Amino acid sequence: MRCKNLAALFIFLLISCSGLLYGQDATEIIRQMDEKMRGESLKAEMSMTIVRPTWERTVSMTSWSKDTEYSLILITAPARDEGTAYLKRGNEIWNWVPSVGRTIKMPPSMMMQSWMGSDFTNDDLVRESSVVTDYEHELVDEDSIDGRECYKIQMTPKPDAPVVWDRVDVWVSKEEYLQLRSEFYDEFGELINVMKGMNVKEFDGRMIPSKMEMIPQDKEGHKTVLEYESMEFNVGIPESFFSVQNMRRVN
Repeated sequence: MRCKNLAALFIFLLISCSGLLYGQDATEIIRQMDEKMRGESLKAEMSMTIVRPTWERTVSMTSWSKDTEYSLILITAPARDEGTAYLKRGNEIWNWVPSVGRTIKMPPSMMMQSWMGSDFTNDDLVRESSVVTDYEHELVDEDSIDGRECYKIQMTPKPDAPVVWDRVDVWVSKEEYLQLRSEFYDEFGELINVMKGMNVKEFDGRMIPSKMEMIPQDKEGHKTVLEYESMEFNVGIPESFFSVQNMRRVN
């Protein structure tokens, strides 16, 4: 009887340890995916095209970021939006609107609102939440996207995390840790948005999806396309760059 109990205990410990390692692997995959897109710091030039059934609109911008705490986005075109800027420092986010000469501190309730009329949210662009620290990660399947073998990882928010999605499923390529697809689900388990990564290119020695499409599932003919034109990693941006004063004058 004692041998049977010991055997059962051994099997239980083996299963428990295997599950723990499995979870750590999923978190490490997400960490490497996130680090690849960020680096220690990043300067990027990009454009965002909002596509609707009867019209399209393109916005050009420059962004700077440092670790996960600091982010600054400057709109460079069209002329009517030029100079508009968004700043994140820790958990605080500001918006500078030069046309009215106002700096607006954005409350957390605005994080899930549309960013400049697009299908991306304020949180998608300035990233108040972190895919690494604000979610639990589970490796649930393996799949193939555009000929690349992928891990499928299910992310569920931790208690009190600044996240509104009830679940996010992410497809990450095994070789390059590329984020090739993400599905966003609400608290009722309904699929709300799908984000696709495509057109993989080399930027500053890193292979990166140069084009991201955010497609709402309940609005036919709607999507937003974000395209990277250049990316410079680990460029040594000081923390002092990410100030409210600099947000108003950066160019």
